[in-house]
Amino acid sequence: MYGLDERVAVLPTGVTADLGRCTGPSDTMRTLPPACYTDPVVFAVEQEAVFRSGWVGVGRTDRWPEVGDYSAMELGGVPVVVVRGADGGLHAYANSCSHRSAQVMLGEGNCTRMRCRFHFWTYGLDGRLLAAPSMGRTHGFEKGEHGLAEFALAEVAGFVLVSFEDDPPPIDTWIGDFPAVHEAWPVDSMVTARRREFTVDCNWKAFAEVFNEYYHLPYVHPTSIDHTYDEPDDAEVVRGGFATHFGTTDGTGGLLDGTQEKALPVISQLEGRLRAGVRYSWLFPNIIVALGSDAMWLYEVYPDGPDRCRCAQVVSFPQSTIDHPDFPERVSSYYERFDMALEEDIPMLEEQHAGMRSPFARQGMFSYLEPSVANFARWYAGRLLGRESQ
Repeated sequence: MYGLDERVAVLPTGVTADLGRCTGPSDTMRTLPPACYTDPVVFAVEQEAVFRSGWVGVGRTDRWPEVGDYSAMELGGVPVVVVRGADGGLHAYANSCSHRSAQVMLGEGNCTRMRCRFHFWTYGLDGRLLAAPSMGRTHGFEKGEHGLAEFALAEVAGFVLVSFEDDPPPIDTWIGDFPAVHEAWPVDSMVTARRREFTVDCNWKAFAEVFNEYYHLPYVHPTSIDHTYDEPDDAEVVRGGFATHFGTTDGTGGLLDGTQEKALPVISQLEGRLRAGVRYSWLFPNIIVALGSDAMWLYEVYPDGPDRCRCAQVVSFPQSTIDHPDFPERVSSYYERFDMALEEDIPMLEEQHAGMRSPFARQGMFSYLEPSVANFARWYAGRLLGRESQ
Protein backbone atom coordinates (compact mmCIF):
# COMPACT_ATOMS: atom_id res chain seq x y z
CA MET A 1 0.00 0.00 0.00
CA TYR A 2 1.30 3.43 -0.94
CA GLY A 3 1.92 6.08 1.69
CA LEU A 4 1.18 9.65 0.62
CA ASP A 5 4.76 10.50 -0.37
CA GLU A 6 5.11 7.22 -2.31
CA ARG A 7 1.73 7.80 -3.97
CA VAL A 8 2.79 11.17 -5.37
CA ALA A 9 6.29 9.93 -6.23
CA VAL A 10 5.12 7.06 -8.42
CA LEU A 11 2.73 9.13 -10.54
CA PRO A 12 3.99 9.47 -14.13
CA THR A 13 5.98 12.54 -15.04
CA GLY A 14 3.79 15.61 -15.27
CA VAL A 15 0.65 14.05 -13.77
CA THR A 16 1.17 15.61 -10.34
CA ALA A 17 1.44 19.08 -11.86
CA ASP A 18 -1.55 18.39 -14.13
CA LEU A 19 -3.65 17.31 -11.13
CA GLY A 20 -2.68 20.56 -9.44
CA ARG A 21 -4.49 22.39 -12.24
CA CYS A 22 -7.74 20.66 -11.29
CA THR A 23 -8.43 23.27 -8.63
CA GLY A 24 -9.95 26.69 -8.36
CA PRO A 25 -13.23 27.92 -9.87
CA SER A 26 -14.91 25.56 -12.34
CA ASP A 27 -14.72 28.09 -15.17
CA THR A 28 -10.90 28.31 -14.97
CA MET A 29 -9.75 24.89 -13.72
CA ARG A 30 -8.62 22.11 -16.04
CA THR A 31 -10.15 18.71 -16.65
CA LEU A 32 -8.44 15.61 -15.28
CA PRO A 33 -5.34 14.71 -17.32
CA PRO A 34 -5.89 11.91 -19.85
CA ALA A 35 -3.40 9.71 -17.97
CA CYS A 36 -5.95 9.45 -15.15
CA TYR A 37 -8.20 7.52 -17.56
CA THR A 38 -5.64 5.30 -19.29
CA ASP A 39 -2.35 4.91 -17.41
CA PRO A 40 -1.94 1.67 -15.38
CA VAL A 41 0.33 3.37 -12.83
CA VAL A 42 -2.24 6.09 -12.17
CA PHE A 43 -4.87 3.35 -11.94
CA ALA A 44 -2.86 1.57 -9.23
CA VAL A 45 -2.48 4.79 -7.25
CA GLU A 46 -6.17 5.50 -7.72
CA GLN A 47 -7.15 2.10 -6.37
CA GLU A 48 -5.32 2.94 -3.16
CA ALA A 49 -6.30 6.60 -2.84
CA VAL A 50 -9.92 6.43 -3.99
CA PHE A 51 -11.20 2.89 -3.44
CA ARG A 52 -9.16 1.59 -0.50
CA SER A 53 -9.41 4.85 1.45
CA GLY A 54 -12.59 6.49 2.67
CA TRP A 55 -15.98 5.00 1.75
CA VAL A 56 -17.13 3.30 -1.48
CA GLY A 57 -20.73 2.62 -2.51
CA VAL A 58 -21.91 -0.93 -3.23
CA GLY A 59 -25.58 -0.30 -4.02
CA ARG A 60 -28.97 -0.04 -2.38
CA THR A 61 -29.77 -1.81 0.86
CA ASP A 62 -32.68 -3.69 -0.75
CA ARG A 63 -30.17 -5.46 -2.98
CA TRP A 64 -29.98 -7.91 -0.03
CA PRO A 65 -33.53 -8.12 1.37
CA GLU A 66 -33.39 -11.53 3.09
CA VAL A 67 -31.10 -13.14 5.66
CA GLY A 68 -28.36 -14.96 3.74
CA ASP A 69 -28.58 -12.82 0.59
CA TYR A 70 -25.03 -12.16 -0.60
CA SER A 71 -23.00 -10.61 -3.42
CA ALA A 72 -19.34 -11.24 -4.17
CA MET A 73 -17.58 -8.25 -5.73
CA GLU A 74 -14.22 -6.54 -6.17
CA LEU A 75 -13.57 -3.08 -4.75
CA GLY A 76 -10.21 -1.44 -5.25
CA GLY A 77 -8.66 -4.78 -6.17
CA VAL A 78 -10.00 -6.36 -2.96
CA PRO A 79 -12.39 -9.36 -3.18
CA VAL A 80 -15.35 -8.61 -0.89
CA VAL A 81 -18.56 -10.41 0.00
CA VAL A 82 -21.55 -8.46 1.31
CA VAL A 83 -24.13 -10.58 3.12
CA ARG A 84 -27.20 -10.00 5.28
CA GLY A 85 -26.56 -11.73 8.57
CA ALA A 86 -28.84 -13.58 10.94
CA ASP A 87 -28.88 -10.39 13.03
CA GLY A 88 -30.69 -8.68 10.15
CA GLY A 89 -27.78 -6.36 9.44
CA LEU A 90 -25.54 -6.14 6.41
CA HIS A 91 -21.90 -7.15 6.74
CA ALA A 92 -18.89 -6.88 4.45
CA TYR A 93 -16.12 -9.48 4.70
CA ALA A 94 -12.84 -10.12 2.96
CA ASN A 95 -13.68 -12.73 0.33
CA SER A 96 -10.43 -14.61 0.95
CA CYS A 97 -10.39 -17.85 2.91
CA SER A 98 -8.34 -17.73 6.10
CA HIS A 99 -6.58 -20.95 5.04
CA ARG A 100 -4.91 -20.30 1.67
CA SER A 101 -6.87 -17.27 0.46
CA ALA A 102 -9.16 -18.78 -2.18
CA GLN A 103 -12.33 -16.76 -2.75
CA VAL A 104 -15.03 -18.11 -0.49
CA MET A 105 -18.09 -16.95 -2.43
CA LEU A 106 -18.77 -16.35 -6.12
CA GLY A 107 -21.56 -14.43 -7.83
CA GLU A 108 -24.64 -13.71 -5.77
CA GLY A 109 -27.55 -15.57 -4.24
CA ASN A 110 -28.72 -16.77 -0.86
CA CYS A 111 -26.82 -18.97 1.57
CA THR A 112 -27.06 -20.28 5.12
CA ARG A 113 -23.26 -20.38 5.45
CA MET A 114 -20.22 -19.46 3.38
CA ARG A 115 -17.97 -22.29 2.27
CA CYS A 116 -14.65 -22.21 0.41
CA ARG A 117 -14.73 -24.79 -2.39
CA PHE A 118 -10.97 -25.44 -2.16
CA HIS A 119 -10.74 -27.20 1.25
CA PHE A 120 -14.28 -26.72 2.55
CA TRP A 121 -13.48 -24.27 5.31
CA THR A 122 -16.92 -23.04 6.29
CA TYR A 123 -17.95 -19.70 7.79
CA GLY A 124 -21.15 -18.44 9.39
CA LEU A 125 -23.03 -15.37 8.21
CA ASP A 126 -21.25 -13.57 11.05
CA GLY A 127 -17.85 -14.41 9.52
CA ARG A 128 -16.88 -16.94 12.23
CA LEU A 129 -15.05 -20.08 11.11
CA LEU A 130 -17.43 -22.98 11.75
CA ALA A 131 -15.57 -25.91 10.23
CA ALA A 132 -12.02 -26.61 9.04
CA PRO A 133 -11.66 -30.25 7.89
CA SER A 134 -8.46 -32.13 8.71
CA MET A 135 -7.05 -29.38 10.93
CA GLY A 136 -7.35 -31.39 14.17
CA ARG A 137 -3.68 -32.44 14.07
CA THR A 138 -2.37 -28.91 13.53
CA HIS A 139 -0.76 -27.80 16.78
CA GLY A 140 -2.17 -24.58 18.17
CA PHE A 141 -4.99 -24.26 15.64
CA GLU A 142 -8.01 -22.41 17.09
CA LYS A 143 -11.08 -21.86 14.92
CA GLY A 144 -11.87 -18.65 16.75
CA GLU A 145 -8.69 -17.06 15.40
CA HIS A 146 -9.43 -17.73 11.74
CA GLY A 147 -12.71 -16.00 10.90
CA LEU A 148 -13.12 -13.74 7.87
CA ALA A 149 -11.83 -10.21 8.21
CA GLU A 150 -14.77 -7.79 8.49
CA PHE A 151 -14.81 -4.32 6.95
CA ALA A 152 -16.69 -1.23 8.07
CA LEU A 153 -20.15 -0.89 6.50
CA ALA A 154 -22.62 1.98 6.70
CA GLU A 155 -26.17 2.51 5.44
CA VAL A 156 -27.23 6.05 4.53
CA ALA A 157 -30.53 7.02 2.87
CA GLY A 158 -30.94 3.48 1.56
CA PHE A 159 -27.39 3.33 0.14
CA VAL A 160 -24.69 0.95 1.38
CA LEU A 161 -21.05 2.00 1.67
CA VAL A 162 -17.96 0.01 2.64
CA SER A 163 -14.57 1.14 3.96
CA PHE A 164 -11.34 -0.85 4.22
CA GLU A 165 -9.81 1.51 6.75
CA ASP A 166 -9.39 0.35 10.36
CA ASP A 167 -10.56 3.79 11.46
CA PRO A 168 -12.57 5.22 8.54
CA PRO A 169 -13.78 8.80 8.42
CA PRO A 170 -17.10 9.26 10.25
CA ILE A 171 -19.77 8.46 7.70
CA ASP A 172 -21.74 11.61 8.59
CA THR A 173 -18.66 13.71 7.79
CA TRP A 174 -18.01 11.81 4.56
CA ILE A 175 -21.51 12.29 3.12
CA GLY A 176 -22.01 15.73 4.63
CA ASP A 177 -25.14 17.42 3.28
CA PHE A 178 -26.25 14.47 1.15
CA PRO A 179 -29.28 13.47 3.31
CA ALA A 180 -30.42 17.07 3.74
CA VAL A 181 -30.14 17.92 0.03
CA HIS A 182 -32.26 14.89 -0.87
CA GLU A 183 -34.74 14.92 2.01
CA ALA A 184 -37.64 16.05 -0.23
CA TRP A 185 -37.66 12.58 -1.81
CA PRO A 186 -38.36 9.32 0.11
CA VAL A 187 -34.87 8.13 -0.81
CA ASP A 188 -34.43 5.64 2.01
CA SER A 189 -37.70 3.82 1.27
CA MET A 190 -37.59 3.72 -2.55
CA VAL A 191 -37.96 0.13 -3.81
CA THR A 192 -35.77 -1.35 -6.53
CA ALA A 193 -37.82 -2.56 -9.47
CA ARG A 194 -34.91 -3.39 -11.78
CA ARG A 195 -31.16 -3.99 -11.47
CA ARG A 196 -29.24 -4.61 -14.70
CA GLU A 197 -25.47 -5.28 -14.86
CA PHE A 198 -23.21 -4.63 -17.87
CA THR A 199 -19.66 -3.65 -18.81
CA VAL A 200 -18.36 -0.72 -20.86
CA ASP A 201 -14.96 -0.38 -22.57
CA CYS A 202 -14.09 2.95 -21.03
CA ASN A 203 -12.65 4.24 -17.78
CA TRP A 204 -15.08 4.22 -14.86
CA LYS A 205 -14.76 7.97 -14.30
CA ALA A 206 -15.84 8.78 -17.85
CA PHE A 207 -18.99 6.70 -17.43
CA ALA A 208 -19.86 8.51 -14.21
CA GLU A 209 -19.08 11.91 -15.72
CA VAL A 210 -21.46 11.62 -18.69
CA PHE A 211 -24.36 11.00 -16.31
CA ASN A 212 -23.60 14.25 -14.52
CA GLU A 213 -23.49 16.85 -17.29
CA TYR A 214 -26.00 18.48 -19.63
CA TYR A 215 -23.43 19.51 -22.25
CA HIS A 216 -23.75 16.36 -24.39
CA LEU A 217 -27.56 16.14 -24.42
CA PRO A 218 -28.31 17.91 -27.74
CA TYR A 219 -25.47 16.12 -29.53
CA VAL A 220 -25.70 12.54 -28.19
CA HIS A 221 -29.44 12.43 -27.35
CA PRO A 222 -31.05 14.84 -29.87
CA THR A 223 -34.24 12.85 -30.47
CA SER A 224 -34.51 10.73 -27.32
CA ILE A 225 -34.31 12.87 -24.16
CA ASP A 226 -32.81 16.28 -25.02
CA HIS A 227 -36.12 18.11 -25.43
CA THR A 228 -37.30 16.99 -21.99
CA TYR A 229 -34.56 18.88 -20.17
CA ASP A 230 -34.45 22.63 -19.52
CA GLU A 231 -31.11 24.23 -18.68
CA PRO A 232 -30.02 23.25 -15.15
CA ASP A 233 -29.93 25.56 -12.16
CA ASP A 234 -26.63 27.07 -11.11
CA ALA A 235 -24.20 24.71 -9.41
CA GLU A 236 -24.73 24.16 -5.70
CA VAL A 237 -22.03 24.37 -3.04
CA VAL A 238 -22.31 21.42 -0.65
CA ARG A 239 -20.40 19.90 2.24
CA GLY A 240 -19.21 16.31 1.88
CA GLY A 241 -17.97 13.94 -0.81
CA PHE A 242 -20.66 14.47 -3.42
CA ALA A 243 -21.79 16.84 -6.17
CA THR A 244 -25.34 17.73 -7.15
CA HIS A 245 -27.45 19.94 -9.39
CA PHE A 246 -31.15 20.31 -10.15
CA GLY A 247 -32.97 21.20 -13.34
CA THR A 248 -36.58 21.43 -14.40
CA THR A 249 -38.06 19.23 -17.12
CA ASP A 250 -40.89 19.29 -19.62
CA GLY A 251 -42.63 16.20 -18.30
CA THR A 252 -40.61 13.54 -16.51
CA GLY A 253 -36.91 12.86 -17.04
CA GLY A 254 -37.69 9.17 -16.62
CA LEU A 255 -39.30 8.86 -20.07
CA LEU A 256 -38.33 9.51 -23.66
CA ASP A 257 -39.47 12.74 -25.28
CA GLY A 258 -42.16 10.88 -27.22
CA THR A 259 -43.60 8.66 -24.46
CA GLN A 260 -44.52 11.20 -21.78
CA GLU A 261 -48.11 9.93 -21.78
CA LYS A 262 -46.80 6.80 -20.00
CA ALA A 263 -45.83 8.78 -16.88
CA LEU A 264 -46.38 7.17 -13.49
CA PRO A 265 -47.74 9.23 -10.58
CA VAL A 266 -45.68 12.12 -9.25
CA ILE A 267 -44.21 11.34 -5.82
CA SER A 268 -46.89 12.74 -3.53
CA GLN A 269 -44.64 14.52 -1.03
CA LEU A 270 -42.83 16.61 -3.66
CA GLU A 271 -43.75 20.27 -3.88
CA GLY A 272 -43.21 23.18 -6.26
CA ARG A 273 -40.49 22.87 -8.93
CA LEU A 274 -39.53 19.40 -7.68
CA ARG A 275 -42.74 18.04 -9.21
CA ALA A 276 -41.30 18.66 -12.70
CA GLY A 277 -37.54 18.24 -12.53
CA VAL A 278 -34.58 15.98 -11.80
CA ARG A 279 -31.81 16.23 -9.22
CA TYR A 280 -28.62 14.58 -10.45
CA SER A 281 -26.13 13.70 -7.73
CA TRP A 282 -22.77 11.94 -7.62
CA LEU A 283 -21.90 10.26 -4.32
CA PHE A 284 -18.14 10.00 -4.70
CA PRO A 285 -16.53 7.99 -5.94
CA ASN A 286 -18.87 5.57 -7.72
CA ILE A 287 -22.61 6.03 -7.09
CA ILE A 288 -24.44 8.32 -9.50
CA VAL A 289 -28.12 8.93 -8.86
CA ALA A 290 -31.03 10.83 -10.40
CA LEU A 291 -34.11 11.72 -8.40
CA GLY A 292 -37.00 12.66 -10.62
CA SER A 293 -40.59 13.62 -9.97
CA ASP A 294 -41.70 9.99 -10.16
CA ALA A 295 -38.67 7.70 -9.94
CA MET A 296 -35.07 7.27 -8.88
CA TRP A 297 -32.52 5.81 -11.28
CA LEU A 298 -28.88 5.28 -10.48
CA TYR A 299 -25.69 3.62 -11.61
CA GLU A 300 -23.10 1.78 -9.58
CA VAL A 301 -19.71 2.02 -11.34
CA TYR A 302 -16.71 -0.18 -10.56
CA PRO A 303 -13.31 -0.04 -12.28
CA ASP A 304 -12.11 -3.16 -14.08
CA GLY A 305 -8.67 -1.86 -14.99
CA PRO A 306 -8.14 1.56 -16.57
CA ASP A 307 -9.86 0.61 -19.83
CA ARG A 308 -13.10 -1.01 -18.67
CA CYS A 309 -15.77 -0.63 -16.02
CA ARG A 310 -18.47 -2.81 -14.55
CA CYS A 311 -21.79 -1.05 -14.06
CA ALA A 312 -25.22 -1.69 -12.63
CA GLN A 313 -28.34 0.23 -13.59
CA VAL A 314 -30.86 0.44 -10.75
CA VAL A 315 -34.41 1.79 -11.16
CA SER A 316 -36.51 2.46 -8.05
CA PHE A 317 -39.98 3.78 -7.20
CA PRO A 318 -42.08 4.38 -4.09
CA GLN A 319 -43.94 1.23 -3.06
CA SER A 320 -47.25 3.02 -3.74
CA THR A 321 -46.20 3.50 -7.37
CA ILE A 322 -45.23 -0.15 -7.74
CA ASP A 323 -48.67 -1.06 -6.38
CA HIS A 324 -50.37 1.09 -9.06
CA PRO A 325 -52.51 -1.10 -11.37
CA ASP A 326 -50.85 0.31 -14.51
CA PHE A 327 -47.30 -0.09 -13.19
CA PRO A 328 -46.30 -3.28 -15.11
CA GLU A 329 -47.36 -1.77 -18.43
CA ARG A 330 -46.04 1.76 -17.84
CA VAL A 331 -42.70 0.86 -16.25
CA SER A 332 -41.52 -0.77 -19.48
CA SER A 333 -41.42 2.70 -21.04
CA TYR A 334 -39.09 3.86 -18.26
CA TYR A 335 -36.75 0.92 -18.89
CA GLU A 336 -36.84 1.74 -22.60
CA ARG A 337 -35.75 5.32 -21.87
CA PHE A 338 -32.83 4.28 -19.61
CA ASP A 339 -31.66 1.61 -22.04
CA MET A 340 -31.86 3.91 -25.05
CA ALA A 341 -29.82 6.61 -23.30
CA LEU A 342 -27.17 3.97 -22.55
CA GLU A 343 -27.19 2.77 -26.16
CA GLU A 344 -26.46 6.34 -27.24
CA ASP A 345 -23.91 7.09 -24.51
CA ILE A 346 -21.78 3.94 -24.66
CA PRO A 347 -20.45 4.27 -28.25
CA MET A 348 -19.55 7.88 -27.49
CA LEU A 349 -17.76 6.87 -24.29
CA GLU A 350 -15.76 4.23 -26.15
CA GLU A 351 -14.81 6.77 -28.81
CA GLN A 352 -13.78 9.18 -26.07
CA HIS A 353 -11.63 6.51 -24.42
CA ALA A 354 -9.85 5.81 -27.71
CA GLY A 355 -9.06 9.51 -27.95
CA MET A 356 -7.85 9.58 -24.34
CA ARG A 357 -5.22 6.98 -25.21
CA SER A 358 -3.52 9.30 -27.69
CA PRO A 359 -0.10 10.59 -26.56
CA PHE A 360 -1.29 13.99 -27.80
CA ALA A 361 -4.44 14.10 -25.64
CA ARG A 362 -4.36 16.95 -23.13
CA GLN A 363 -6.36 18.64 -20.41
CA GLY A 364 -9.35 20.74 -21.41
CA MET A 365 -11.57 23.29 -19.67
CA PHE A 366 -15.10 22.95 -18.35
CA SER A 367 -18.36 24.38 -19.68
CA TYR A 368 -20.89 25.87 -17.26
CA LEU A 369 -22.95 22.75 -18.11
CA GLU A 370 -20.40 20.47 -16.37
CA PRO A 371 -20.18 21.73 -12.77
CA SER A 372 -20.57 18.31 -11.12
CA VAL A 373 -17.84 16.85 -13.33
CA ALA A 374 -15.58 19.74 -12.30
CA ASN A 375 -16.41 19.17 -8.62
CA PHE A 376 -15.49 15.51 -8.95
CA ALA A 377 -12.21 16.39 -10.68
CA ARG A 378 -11.36 18.70 -7.79
CA TRP A 379 -12.22 15.98 -5.24
CA TYR A 380 -10.34 13.25 -7.16
CA ALA A 381 -7.21 15.38 -7.53
CA GLY A 382 -7.31 16.02 -3.80
CA ARG A 383 -7.47 12.30 -3.05
CA LEU A 384 -4.48 11.47 -5.25
CA LEU A 385 -2.42 14.41 -4.01
CA GLY A 386 -3.30 13.90 -0.36
CA ARG A 387 -5.17 17.19 -0.06
CA GLU A 388 -8.58 15.64 0.57
CA SER A 389 -10.85 17.25 3.09
CA GLN A 390 -12.92 14.12 3.84
